[in-house]
Amino acid sequence: MKSLICLSLILLPLFSVVEGQGIGSPTRKEVDEEVVVLALFAVSEHNRRSKANLVYINVLQETMQVVHGLLYRLIISAENDSRAAKNYEAVVWEKPQGQGNHSNVLVSFKECKSVAFVNRLQMYECTPMS
Repeated sequence: MKSLICLSLILLPLFSVVEGQGIGSPTRKEVDEEVVVLALFAVSEHNRRSKANLVYINVLQETMQVVHGLLYRLIISAENDSRAAKNYEAVVWEKPQGQGNHSNVLVSFKECKSVAFVNRLQMYECTPMS
């Protein structure tokens, strides 16, 4: 009986489903270093492409989807030259290159008119500028 209880305690976490962990849902509450690196890449690449001068502040939300690599949708807070903080939605594709290597591609970067919670999972929704 004790071995059955021990076995179930070991196996239960493997088969448990965490609410909100489907495709395109928030991956975690705290943002890890890899996501910050992707956000810094997105801001830097946007600045290079558009001759802007945004300065990264933080990541409000990260969602990830597996699509021949990893597709990240980031809600980023950044400030412009006038030090006004604004929110942006960046989509970054972490494209596999083989043998554990990868390259990052900025798919899109757009300013959000507003960012709001859309459900109890604390997912943000970015309303793009018109």
